[in-house]
Amino acid sequence: MSAFLQQLPALLGVVIGALGSYLAVVRGDHARFRREQAARWDERRLTVYAEWAQALKKTVSVDYRVAAHLGNDPHPHPLSPREAEPLLAEAQLARDPYGEKLIMLGSPAVVEKAQEWVVTVMAMERFLREERQDPGTWRTLLDRQRDGRDGYYAAVREDLALPPGHSGRLPLPEEA
Repeated sequence: MSAFLQQLPALLGVVIGALGSYLAVVRGDHARFRREQAARWDERRLTVYAEWAQALKKTVSVDYRVAAHLGNDPHPHPLSPREAEPLLAEAQLARDPYGEKLIMLGSPAVVEKAQEWVVTVMAMERFLREERQDPGTWRTLLDRQRDGRDGYYAAVREDLALPPGHSGRLPLPEEA
């Protein structure tokens, strides 16, 4: 019995060491899983954020062309409201599913900025449907749309912990 008692501390040390090693490995695996899962969700959110922005930008691009047709914008490829109607409908239909994904996966701040941006784009569309010829008002709407886009991209960068980026603003012809 005395031999067993002499070896008991070593045996306890081995058991405690094995348990400690097991706990360290499990804890490390859990932390790695959480990091990998967070990275996957960040990737998915970035994809949704980009797809929604691209879909909205299709509407904005058509709006520029219609505004040029009405004499409000210097876009080099004017498009009549009649010709633009199916393009705008198609852009709207394409944007809706991305909007649902955005609401589902996006942070509240990003969704709020997306809503501000799309409301401005809707105001641009309303202005064009009325076939108004008012370059000053169009310029104001255009500036609001650009501010909305900037706010959206800033919220996306903050949500994904990305560094600040370029605003993407190009000077308009009268500003050059």
